[in-house]
Amino acid sequence: MTILFAGGGTGGHLYPAIAIAEELLKKDPNTKIVFVGTKDKIEARVVPQKGYEFHTIWISGFSRRLKIDNIIFPLKVFVSLIQSLFVITKVKPNVVVGTGGYVCGPILFVASMLGIPTVVHESNSYPGVTTKMLAGRVSKVFVQFDVTKQWLSSTASVEVVGNPTREELSFVTRNEGCAFFNLDLNKRTVFVFGGSLGAASINKVMPEIVSDAIANDYQIIWQTGETDQQSANEIPQHKNIVVKKYIDRMDCGYAAADIVVSRSGATTLAELTRIGKPAILVPYPFAAANHQVMNAETLADAGAALMITDSELKNNLLSSIRELLFDDLKQKSMREKSLGIGKPNAGREIAKKIVMLSKG
Repeated sequence: MTILFAGGGTGGHLYPAIAIAEELLKKDPNTKIVFVGTKDKIEARVVPQKGYEFHTIWISGFSRRLKIDNIIFPLKVFVSLIQSLFVITKVKPNVVVGTGGYVCGPILFVASMLGIPTVVHESNSYPGVTTKMLAGRVSKVFVQFDVTKQWLSSTASVEVVGNPTREELSFVTRNEGCAFFNLDLNKRTVFVFGGSLGAASINKVMPEIVSDAIANDYQIIWQTGETDQQSANEIPQHKNIVVKKYIDRMDCGYAAADIVVSRSGATTLAELTRIGKPAILVPYPFAAANHQVMNAETLADAGAALMITDSELKNNLLSSIRELLFDDLKQKSMREKSLGIGKPNAGREIAKKIVMLSKG
C-alpha cells in the first residue's frame, strides 16, 4: 500500500500528516509513505529528517493583499497541476491525503480527476479555502470540530474524528526535555512559541518576561519563529534562557515545560490536550472567521487554559505567567481538564479509515 500525503507551509498542516503516517506504519510496516510539499517551507526540512520520500511542486497561496506574486499565481497553479500529475503517475498511490494548506490543492484535484481515493483532514473549526474548494470532490473529509460541517459543501462526506498528534509527545520525560535544552531539571520552566512562523506580538513582550525569569530564577524556552528574531537579539545571554528560531523537537519543549504560552491553532491545542499541559493561549487575531479565538475559548471554558488577547499581552502576560507557574494546584486542575478534552487516538482512527478506503 502506498499513501501520498500533501500538506505543509506550517507545522499545523505538516505534523498531523506525520502523525497519520506513523499510525499507518504501525498497522503495516510495509506501507510506503510519500510526501509532497514546497521546497522552501517547513516540510522541506522536516520530512527528509523523518526518512520519508519527498517531492516538491511549485505552488503558493494567493495573497489577499496586492502583491506581485499574485500576478504569476495562475502560472504556478498550471505548473503545479502538471507536476502533480507526474508525481502521482510515478508514485501510484492507493490513497492521497491532504492535511491543509495550498499545497493540497493541485495534488488532490489531480488525484480526484484520476479516480484515486482522496482524503482531506481539516483541523481548524473554520475550514481553509483549499478544504472548502475540495470538500465536494474528495472521498472523505475528516474534521476536528462538529461546527466545521456547516461551512462545507452539502455533498461532502464529513466525519468528526479529532486532530492527529504524534505519539512521541507522550513518551519524552521531563529529564530528557531539560537535558535536550541544557536546562536545570529542578527549576520551573515556561515554553513560549507562536508556531513555526513565530508570533510578533508575543515576541515583542518577551524581553520583559525574560528579565523577570532571570531575576526570579525560572527558565524559559522561547521559539521566536522563522520570520521574527529581532526581539531575541535584545535580551542578555543567561543559563536560564534558551532562544531558538525553530525547534524541531517540540516534544522536548513540552516535556521540559511546566506551562506553555502559545497561539491557539488547532494542532497546538490537540498536542496540549494529548499531554495535558497547562497553557496560556494567545489567539491569532487575524485568523479566518476568528477560529483561533473559538479554539482558545473551548479550552478556557473547560478550565484547561487561560486566554489572553493580543491587546492584553503587554499588561497581562507576565502576571498570568507568574500566577500559573507558581500555583501547583491550578496546574494540576488544568492538566486533568486538558487530558479530558484530548483525543489521543485520532491518528489511529484516521489511519484505519484510510486503510479501509484503500481497499474500496
